[in-house]
Amino acid sequence: KQPKGVKRKLQSPPATPPAKRNCKPSKNTFKKPATGADIKEKGSQKPLPKKQLAGDRNASQKSKPFVKTSSLFRNNPEIPAIHRKAVQQVQENVFTTDSFSQLELHPHLVIIFPNLFCLSCSVQKQTIPVLLQGKDALVRSQTGSGKTLAYGIPLVQSLQGMESKIQRSDGPYALILVPTREVGDLFSLSLPESACEDPEWPFTWIVPGVLMGGEKRKSEKARLRKGINILISTPGRLVDHIKSTECIHFRRTQWLIIDEADRILDLGFEKEVAVILNALNAVRETRQNVLLSATLTEGVTRLADISLNDPISISIADEIQKAPKPASQAETQANSSSDCTGPENFAVPEKLKQYFMMVPSKLRLVTLAAFILEKCKFEKRHKMIVFFSSCEQVEFHYELLLKVLAGGPGPEQPEHSSGSSACLQFVRLHGSMAQEERTEVFQEFLKSKAGILLCTDVAARGLDLPQVTWIVQYNAPASPAEYIHRIGRTARIGCHGNSLLVLAPSEAEYVSLLASHKINVSEIKVEKVLSSLLKDGRFKLHRPRSKKSCGVDPQEVRERATVLQTRFEDYIHSKEGNIRWAKKALQSFLCAYTTYPRSLKHIFHIKSLHLGHIAKSFGLRDAPQNLTALPTAGSKKKTKPRPKR
Repeated sequence: KQPKGVKRKLQSPPATPPAKRNCKPSKNTFKKPATGADIKEKGSQKPLPKKQLAGDRNASQKSKPFVKTSSLFRNNPEIPAIHRKAVQQVQENVFTTDSFSQLELHPHLVIIFPNLFCLSCSVQKQTIPVLLQGKDALVRSQTGSGKTLAYGIPLVQSLQGMESKIQRSDGPYALILVPTREVGDLFSLSLPESACEDPEWPFTWIVPGVLMGGEKRKSEKARLRKGINILISTPGRLVDHIKSTECIHFRRTQWLIIDEADRILDLGFEKEVAVILNALNAVRETRQNVLLSATLTEGVTRLADISLNDPISISIADEIQKAPKPASQAETQANSSSDCTGPENFAVPEKLKQYFMMVPSKLRLVTLAAFILEKCKFEKRHKMIVFFSSCEQVEFHYELLLKVLAGGPGPEQPEHSSGSSACLQFVRLHGSMAQEERTEVFQEFLKSKAGILLCTDVAARGLDLPQVTWIVQYNAPASPAEYIHRIGRTARIGCHGNSLLVLAPSEAEYVSLLASHKINVSEIKVEKVLSSLLKDGRFKLHRPRSKKSCGVDPQEVRERATVLQTRFEDYIHSKEGNIRWAKKALQSFLCAYTTYPRSLKHIFHIKSLHLGHIAKSFGLRDAPQNLTALPTAGSKKKTKPRPKR
């Protein structure tokens, strides 16, 4: 007897299955309720592998490319609407119809300088006669108005007219104090360049020289032993030589000129200037003194009291009387404008257009990059200066923009060929660089016709850089006076220029502060700047377009901005050293943010910053948690650290 199971197998199946089973499915298509055994059996099934799931997702997304834009454009603070009244800016008559020939100058000077200028400047017309009379002067005029020649021409006139011809070995007949090394380089180069360009230059025996930190003292001492008749120096370096160099003397010094006096005081050189004045007074009390400044502060007035003798005050602003007046009458005005919120009104160049832009913190980096592309690549090749608040930020943005933004045309050429083949040229300048490198960079940017200079406030005063058409203040200045000095690097001597101030939404009140000083700025929208990324094919998404729209597609602008931000972040996160480098720059930004004066804390307060959003602007994907562990320049001191500029 066979088992039942075997017997079933041996039985042949029916010849034809039931017709109902083949023709129609069962009418009852509802599933039975799951029992506990069914749930247990269902839960015991193995899930699909992750690779298979990822492959299925990628296959479904190939038909429609997508770029995530929420991390860059979501959760940003609302940009406030700026309601302000247009103010009437203080204007100065930079030029006058009088040429140099109408001034009481040596005939050789009259012949030489009209080759450079068709018209003399107003500050030169008012200052030169006063200085030719041998009087002290306190000169206040806007940046880029020609103050250097206002004292340079009378100085050369005085030295060449001496009864006994001066010798190089006589030592300094004139001492010029400047705030930075670059300002000294500019003035020292002006006389030799004029002598070389014009063969009739008769004053070849007048030898200028510069003393500045960063060079070897041995070489500077050798120049002092040979003889320098016009000595240009920074206060700190000159005090160093007064204390350690025996061959330096001021027995024949007849001129003391303090240029950019407000900047000298801002850099903390008041004690050094006092030491220099004591050294001059110890050997010779009678001399002619000139103090020049773009702003008239309480510190400048105090310096004028100890350095000038019954001076004549010269100011070119329309609201001030054009006739020179005693400097004592300007003291009240200086005291009322001692802090940044005072009522002092600043004169700005007439042909300077000023703008501001409210940018959320996460969009700062891509917005700066888009603005540089627009102005220096797709438009006419401009010469631009971008100001930062610390040396670390300058180094960080220089390397990042150089590697990512100027790193070649990419896989696809820009869509618009106009100016797109031009490479972006970046240079940097800050106080932590070696002196030789600073001089080389300064000379390179001085002679170039286009490029982008990333710098600190070391380049904000006294530098006459030709053909600069755009000033970008990526970090807001600490005062309206500092704002004036920064924008003064463009629109010089009647030329056209533009400036852009980048502000966060929490810093909107700074616009009203500028308006209270009669500084009028117009707004540029972030969307307009970011739309310039549509001209660069490197940030284009490779997808077919369904329709060609005539206008700007906001979604495509966001996508291209995200592509650019992703490239910045990929470069930062490609190496561990780059991440540490970005964190260091971020910390320097936060450190500089805490140094705003107390009167501006309601605008620039560290608690108003979103650390995660700020980190995004430095290419970091997450907010660093160990910033306090990073070393700072002033971490060992109890006082609040101040970033080097």
